[in-house]
Amino acid sequence: MRLDVPELPAPGGLALRPWRLTDLPLVAEAAEDPYIPLITTVPSPYSEAEGVAFVERQWSRATTGAGYPFVIVSAAGRPLGTIGLWVRDLPQGRASLGYWLAASARGHGAAASALTAVTAWALDELRVPRLELHIEPWNTPSLHTAERAGFRREGLLRSWQEVGGERRDMYVYALVSSEGR
Repeated sequence: MRLDVPELPAPGGLALRPWRLTDLPLVAEAAEDPYIPLITTVPSPYSEAEGVAFVERQWSRATTGAGYPFVIVSAAGRPLGTIGLWVRDLPQGRASLGYWLAASARGHGAAASALTAVTAWALDELRVPRLELHIEPWNTPSLHTAERAGFRREGLLRSWQEVGGERRDMYVYALVSSEGR
């Protein structure tokens, strides 16, 4: 099932849009981050060919029905990071989200704005009953982002995910449609 990734406005003058090949500088910056390549398919070390392959993977996630990968864009049009809504578990009434920002874009609320926008769209337009985030306990900025967007911590999932070759604990955060925002 092919999904169409829409363009969405986000608080603070930000916008969300599908990936483009002109976003390669964002991929290159993310590839230099010590954490982003461990938890994503961002290539490290970066090459233009690997960057193109990364963008094409984002396109394939929509064309195969896996989810909606968005680029977070500033009011001036600068790509800041990404947020994805992954719908693999939608038949069970839930979807998950993930996000990252380039180091140069952190600390200004862009992730919370993007998460708020995608959450509203997923609940209101797609009618997703439950949205989930999985965040490592040490990642305080991401924990605060989830809470700012209305997500509530439900518990600790021990040894939930492999990151950088080792099993890591994750907090599960959720927002359910019956709670509102």
